[in-house]
Amino acid sequence: MKLLLDENLSRRLLGRLTHHFPGSRHVADLGLQGASDLAIWTAARDAEFVLVSKDNDFQHLALVRGAPPKIVILNIGNASTDAIAERLLEQQIVLEAFNADPSSALLVV
Repeated sequence: MKLLLDENLSRRLLGRLTHHFPGSRHVADLGLQGASDLAIWTAARDAEFVLVSKDNDFQHLALVRGAPPKIVILNIGNASTDAIAERLLEQQIVLEAFNADPSSALLVV
């Protein structure tokens, strides 16, 4: 499972996550920094990423458009990069089950 980190998340997260989530990228790596939510959503869908964000606008897209892509919303507030990485790594089994479930489009962690 590969994650696409939204621009509201630090690129430094990739250093902590790529071993556990190979192929993960940041929107800036795809030239999508400053892009619209729909453009990011479309890129995630087309490249088969699970989109990770703190932006609730993606929650709306997941509910209206469904999956793919699957959307993970981090409900962690103004947390450090280390705290966000820990949350994602602690939830790895949950994230993998969510990704494998064809009926799920949105996960809030």
